[in-house]
Amino acid sequence: MLVKTKAIVLSALRYQEKSLVVKCFTESDGLKSYYVRDAFSSKKSSQKTIYFRPLTILDMEATHKNKGTLEYFKEVRLAFPYLSVNTNMLKTSIALFVSEMLHNCIKEEEQNQSLYNFLETALLWLDSHDEVVNFHLILLIELTKFLGFYPDNSEHEHPYFEMTEGVFVAYQSISCLNAHETALLRRLIDLKFDNSTKAFHVTERQALLKIILDYYAFHLHGFRRPKSLDVLREVFE
Repeated sequence: MLVKTKAIVLSALRYQEKSLVVKCFTESDGLKSYYVRDAFSSKKSSQKTIYFRPLTILDMEATHKNKGTLEYFKEVRLAFPYLSVNTNMLKTSIALFVSEMLHNCIKEEEQNQSLYNFLETALLWLDSHDEVVNFHLILLIELTKFLGFYPDNSEHEHPYFEMTEGVFVAYQSISCLNAHETALLRRLIDLKFDNSTKAFHVTERQALLKIILDYYAFHLHGFRRPKSLDVLREVFE
Protein backbone atom coordinates (compact mmCIF):
# COMPACT_ATOMS: atom_id res chain seq x y z
CA MET A 1 0.00 0.00 0.00
CA LEU A 2 1.36 3.41 -0.98
CA VAL A 3 1.18 5.89 1.90
CA LYS A 4 1.80 9.65 1.87
CA THR A 5 2.60 11.01 5.31
CA LYS A 6 4.82 13.19 7.43
CA ALA A 7 7.21 11.47 9.81
CA ILE A 8 9.75 12.27 12.52
CA VAL A 9 13.07 10.42 12.39
CA LEU A 10 13.86 8.68 15.68
CA SER A 11 16.97 6.75 14.68
CA ALA A 12 19.07 5.72 11.69
CA LEU A 13 21.36 2.73 12.06
CA ARG A 14 23.93 1.72 9.49
CA TYR A 15 23.20 -1.74 8.09
CA GLN A 16 26.09 -3.67 6.57
CA GLU A 17 28.36 -1.23 4.69
CA LYS A 18 26.11 0.86 2.51
CA SER A 19 22.55 0.84 3.82
CA LEU A 20 20.44 2.26 6.66
CA VAL A 21 17.58 1.12 8.82
CA VAL A 22 15.56 4.21 9.72
CA LYS A 23 12.94 4.23 12.47
CA CYS A 24 10.28 6.95 12.21
CA PHE A 25 7.21 8.03 14.08
CA THR A 26 4.77 8.61 11.24
CA GLU A 27 1.67 10.75 11.24
CA SER A 28 -0.33 8.06 9.45
CA ASP A 29 0.75 4.81 11.12
CA GLY A 30 2.74 5.47 14.27
CA LEU A 31 6.08 3.70 14.56
CA LYS A 32 7.57 2.36 11.32
CA SER A 33 11.02 1.12 10.29
CA TYR A 34 12.40 1.56 6.78
CA TYR A 35 15.23 0.04 4.80
CA VAL A 36 17.30 2.51 2.78
CA ARG A 37 19.38 0.57 0.30
CA ASP A 38 22.79 1.95 -0.73
CA ALA A 39 22.47 5.10 1.37
CA PHE A 40 26.27 5.49 1.41
CA SER A 41 27.16 4.15 -2.02
CA SER A 42 26.77 7.04 -4.45
CA LYS A 43 28.04 10.54 -5.02
CA LYS A 44 24.75 11.81 -3.66
CA SER A 45 24.96 9.80 -0.47
CA SER A 46 25.25 12.97 1.62
CA GLN A 47 21.93 14.10 0.19
CA LYS A 48 20.38 10.81 1.21
CA THR A 49 21.71 10.66 4.74
CA ILE A 50 20.86 14.30 5.54
CA TYR A 51 17.19 13.29 5.59
CA PHE A 52 17.77 10.91 8.47
CA ARG A 53 19.35 13.06 11.15
CA PRO A 54 17.74 12.85 14.61
CA LEU A 55 14.26 14.43 14.73
CA THR A 56 14.21 15.48 11.08
CA ILE A 57 10.63 15.99 9.93
CA LEU A 58 10.02 14.28 6.61
CA ASP A 59 7.35 14.54 3.98
CA MET A 60 7.38 11.15 2.32
CA GLU A 61 5.78 8.49 0.22
CA ALA A 62 6.38 4.92 1.28
CA THR A 63 5.29 1.38 0.58
CA HIS A 64 3.72 -0.16 3.68
CA LYS A 65 3.18 -3.91 3.60
CA ASN A 66 2.24 -3.94 7.31
CA LYS A 67 3.65 -7.41 7.87
CA GLY A 68 6.00 -6.53 10.71
CA THR A 69 8.98 -6.30 8.36
CA LEU A 70 10.99 -3.32 7.14
CA GLU A 71 9.13 -0.94 4.86
CA TYR A 72 10.52 1.06 1.92
CA PHE A 73 10.59 4.75 1.07
CA LYS A 74 9.45 5.68 -2.43
CA GLU A 75 10.14 9.41 -2.11
CA VAL A 76 11.50 11.53 0.74
CA ARG A 77 11.59 15.31 1.20
CA LEU A 78 12.23 17.64 4.12
CA ALA A 79 8.84 18.79 5.40
CA PHE A 80 10.38 21.62 7.45
CA PRO A 81 14.09 22.26 6.79
CA TYR A 82 15.59 23.18 10.16
CA LEU A 83 17.28 26.56 10.43
CA SER A 84 19.29 25.91 13.60
CA VAL A 85 18.74 22.42 15.05
CA ASN A 86 21.52 20.89 12.94
CA THR A 87 23.98 23.79 13.32
CA ASN A 88 23.59 24.91 16.94
CA MET A 89 25.57 22.56 19.20
CA LEU A 90 23.17 22.90 22.12
CA LYS A 91 20.13 22.18 19.97
CA THR A 92 21.87 19.32 18.19
CA SER A 93 22.72 17.73 21.54
CA ILE A 94 19.14 18.18 22.76
CA ALA A 95 17.81 16.67 19.51
CA LEU A 96 20.11 13.66 19.84
CA PHE A 97 19.02 13.08 23.44
CA VAL A 98 15.30 13.56 22.75
CA SER A 99 15.39 11.29 19.69
CA GLU A 100 16.98 8.54 21.76
CA MET A 101 14.37 8.98 24.48
CA LEU A 102 11.55 8.80 21.93
CA HIS A 103 13.14 5.75 20.33
CA ASN A 104 13.19 4.03 23.73
CA CYS A 105 9.69 5.10 24.80
CA ILE A 106 7.34 5.11 21.81
CA LYS A 107 6.07 1.64 20.93
CA GLU A 108 2.80 2.45 19.15
CA GLU A 109 2.49 0.88 15.72
CA GLU A 110 -0.75 2.69 15.04
CA GLN A 111 -1.79 6.25 14.32
CA ASN A 112 -1.63 8.70 17.21
CA GLN A 113 -2.42 12.08 15.70
CA SER A 114 -2.29 14.01 18.98
CA LEU A 115 1.17 12.68 19.86
CA TYR A 116 2.47 13.39 16.37
CA ASN A 117 1.09 16.95 16.47
CA PHE A 118 2.62 17.56 19.89
CA LEU A 119 6.07 16.41 18.78
CA GLU A 120 6.05 18.31 15.50
CA THR A 121 4.92 21.54 17.20
CA ALA A 122 7.59 21.15 19.90
CA LEU A 123 10.38 20.53 17.38
CA LEU A 124 9.45 23.55 15.29
CA TRP A 125 9.48 25.62 18.49
CA LEU A 126 12.98 24.31 19.29
CA ASP A 127 14.22 25.30 15.85
CA SER A 128 12.79 28.82 15.97
CA HIS A 129 13.75 29.92 19.50
CA ASP A 130 17.05 30.75 21.15
CA GLU A 131 16.35 30.11 24.85
CA VAL A 132 16.01 26.33 24.84
CA VAL A 133 17.92 25.12 27.92
CA ASN A 134 14.78 23.67 29.52
CA PHE A 135 13.23 22.34 26.31
CA HIS A 136 14.04 18.67 26.89
CA LEU A 137 12.76 18.76 30.47
CA ILE A 138 9.41 20.26 29.49
CA LEU A 139 9.04 17.95 26.50
CA LEU A 140 9.71 14.84 28.56
CA ILE A 141 7.26 15.74 31.32
CA GLU A 142 4.60 16.63 28.72
CA LEU A 143 5.32 13.39 26.86
CA THR A 144 4.15 11.42 29.89
CA LYS A 145 0.61 12.60 29.10
CA PHE A 146 0.75 10.45 25.97
CA LEU A 147 2.60 7.58 27.62
CA GLY A 148 0.04 7.28 30.41
CA PHE A 149 1.87 8.38 33.55
CA TYR A 150 1.63 12.16 33.71
CA PRO A 151 1.91 13.28 37.36
CA ASP A 152 -1.43 13.69 39.10
CA ASN A 153 -1.35 17.36 40.06
CA SER A 154 -4.69 17.44 41.86
CA GLU A 155 -3.04 17.59 45.31
CA HIS A 156 0.10 19.45 44.32
CA GLU A 157 0.22 21.32 47.62
CA HIS A 158 1.53 18.20 49.37
CA PRO A 159 5.30 18.37 50.03
CA TYR A 160 6.37 15.01 48.57
CA PHE A 161 6.00 13.33 45.18
CA GLU A 162 5.51 9.58 45.21
CA MET A 163 7.21 8.15 42.10
CA THR A 164 5.47 4.80 41.63
CA GLU A 165 1.91 6.19 41.75
CA GLY A 166 2.77 9.58 40.28
CA VAL A 167 0.98 11.59 42.99
CA PHE A 168 1.80 14.28 45.53
CA VAL A 169 1.48 13.02 49.11
CA ALA A 170 1.57 14.44 52.62
CA TYR A 171 4.08 11.99 54.10
CA GLN A 172 7.41 10.81 52.73
CA SER A 173 8.04 7.14 51.92
CA ILE A 174 10.99 5.32 50.39
CA SER A 175 9.66 5.89 46.85
CA CYS A 176 9.15 9.63 47.33
CA LEU A 177 11.22 12.56 46.22
CA ASN A 178 12.43 14.79 49.02
CA ALA A 179 10.82 18.18 49.57
CA HIS A 180 13.37 20.10 47.48
CA GLU A 181 13.12 17.67 44.55
CA THR A 182 9.33 17.78 44.77
CA ALA A 183 9.37 21.57 44.61
CA LEU A 184 11.54 21.43 41.47
CA LEU A 185 9.19 18.97 39.82
CA ARG A 186 6.17 21.08 40.74
CA ARG A 187 7.79 24.11 39.08
CA LEU A 188 8.55 22.07 35.96
CA ILE A 189 4.97 20.84 35.63
CA ASP A 190 3.77 24.44 35.62
CA LEU A 191 6.13 25.50 32.83
CA LYS A 192 5.47 25.88 29.11
CA PHE A 193 8.09 26.30 26.41
CA ASP A 194 7.49 30.04 26.14
CA ASN A 195 7.84 30.89 29.85
CA SER A 196 10.81 28.76 30.85
CA THR A 197 13.81 30.91 30.01
CA LYS A 198 15.37 31.33 33.48
CA ALA A 199 13.32 28.84 35.47
CA PHE A 200 16.23 26.73 36.75
CA HIS A 201 19.93 26.90 37.52
CA VAL A 202 22.32 24.36 36.01
CA THR A 203 22.36 22.16 39.12
CA GLU A 204 18.55 22.24 39.26
CA ARG A 205 18.30 21.14 35.63
CA GLN A 206 20.67 18.28 36.34
CA ALA A 207 18.60 17.24 39.34
CA LEU A 208 15.39 17.43 37.32
CA LEU A 209 16.82 15.36 34.50
CA LYS A 210 17.74 12.61 36.96
CA ILE A 211 14.25 12.79 38.47
CA ILE A 212 12.60 12.48 35.06
CA LEU A 213 14.77 9.55 33.98
CA ASP A 214 14.09 7.79 37.29
CA TYR A 215 10.37 8.45 36.83
CA TYR A 216 10.43 6.97 33.32
CA ALA A 217 12.31 3.94 34.65
CA PHE A 218 9.59 3.39 37.26
CA HIS A 219 6.83 3.40 34.66
CA LEU A 220 8.28 1.96 31.44
CA HIS A 221 9.24 -1.70 31.46
CA GLY A 222 12.72 -2.22 30.05
CA PHE A 223 13.48 1.50 29.89
CA ARG A 224 17.06 2.23 28.83
CA ARG A 225 18.83 5.43 29.79
CA PRO A 226 20.06 7.26 26.68
CA LYS A 227 23.71 6.86 25.68
CA SER A 228 23.65 10.54 24.67
CA LEU A 229 23.03 11.59 28.28
CA ASP A 230 26.74 12.22 28.92
CA VAL A 231 26.98 14.45 25.84
CA LEU A 232 23.99 16.48 27.01
CA ARG A 233 25.53 16.93 30.46
CA GLU A 234 28.79 18.17 28.97
CA VAL A 235 27.02 20.76 26.84
CA PHE A 236 25.10 22.12 29.81
CA GLU A 237 28.08 22.36 32.15
